[in-house]
Amino acid sequence: MKKALITLVFALCITPFVFGSIITNANQSTMYIRMLSRNASTDIDAVYFNPAGVTMLKNGFHLAVHNQTITQDKTIINAFPYLNNDEYVGETRVPFFPILFAVYKMDKLAISFGFGPNAGGGSADYANGLPSFETGISQIPIALTMMGLPTTQYSADIEFNGTSIFYGFQFNLAYEINEMFSVAAGMRYIYAVNEYEGFIRNIMINPYHPLANPQASMVPASQFFTMIGQPGLAAQTSDMDVNVKQKGSGITPIFGLNVKPSENLNIGIRYEFNTNLELENETTVDDSGMFPDGYKFRNDIPAILSLGAKYSVTPKLRAMFSYHMFFDRSANWEGAEDLVDSNTYDMGFGIEYDITEAFLISAGYLYTSINLSDDYLSEMSYELPSNAFGFGAKYTINQKFTVDAGFLTVSYTEDSKNITYVPFGNFAETYKKTSMAFSIGLGYHF
Repeated sequence: MKKALITLVFALCITPFVFGSIITNANQSTMYIRMLSRNASTDIDAVYFNPAGVTMLKNGFHLAVHNQTITQDKTIINAFPYLNNDEYVGETRVPFFPILFAVYKMDKLAISFGFGPNAGGGSADYANGLPSFETGISQIPIALTMMGLPTTQYSADIEFNGTSIFYGFQFNLAYEINEMFSVAAGMRYIYAVNEYEGFIRNIMINPYHPLANPQASMVPASQFFTMIGQPGLAAQTSDMDVNVKQKGSGITPIFGLNVKPSENLNIGIRYEFNTNLELENETTVDDSGMFPDGYKFRNDIPAILSLGAKYSVTPKLRAMFSYHMFFDRSANWEGAEDLVDSNTYDMGFGIEYDITEAFLISAGYLYTSINLSDDYLSEMSYELPSNAFGFGAKYTINQKFTVDAGFLTVSYTEDSKNITYVPFGNFAETYKKTSMAFSIGLGYHF
């Protein structure tokens, strides 16, 4: 049971709290939330999605501030019959997910800056722990009964809370070679912070023992095992707390190409190199003995290839297509990358329509393919294929000021596998997830 909490801490280091690949957050603008396809953007969010596309902006200074409010629930259903609970829910609530873009464009040259949570970005709260926290405890009554000490109940206080955020500070330089081609080069500085607090406390059982517990009352497990001369079991059932902070930083080189072969068609290409990211433990409390202060481990952000196209169907109607390939198998996740059967990819399609010169509406769809081995799939680190739907609007108040708003909902394909509990046999564990996001963005042109 103690090992389960330790494993969860490391697993959450490579699991995003919002939307994207196994680790990367793709939701980097309000326009993305309302369209789900921005890789050929020539608006201000091109700073992230299509760095070379910022050369299409008007001369002057452009600034945008966006925020997203995100909810995500992860549900695990475990069929092991001796658990007190069969459903465990991890709640993620992200009231603030800030994003900033700034561009200075002068003729053929554009300098841009972007800030946003490129991975992580929320707090996951497992108020009742997870099945693996509890399965070991649930077997104590069975084991004691087999030893001739009839036991029918157990209880424990189990909780885990993890926060993770990888801040990204991006700097780009873009240049328009001619009317058809623009190029960009840049870098993103990543500053990563993970914080984890968890405990398993007050394990209680009700064994009948003529001397130690003649009334078969609920008693502390560690106290009972001490009384009957089982110090090893007493240690295993004693309280355990973990409080760990992990920090690290890395650099992501970025290159971009924007191609405009005709007035109606624009193509964006972006490549981000693998971010070599090393995190280090800053341990405050570690009753497990498995979080040595100062221990370092790799938690890379994978390389990304993004392709996109925008086509003006009519003067009022525009369509966008986007594709991402995340090179998860080439990252260093301390061996977890070997459990990824194939690299993650997604494909998105979005449209926007001008109702008036000042007001437009948009909608989009995104499919994300994630292919993990059964050895990767677990309550602690599962990711699921998904279908996302977004819609929203943009209002141009005047030539300088715009407002964007969007809503996103994600439907995930549930998965399951059989887990062997010796000597009880195999029991199914099912994994589910739901996500939603609302975003609003303000843009200003000087």
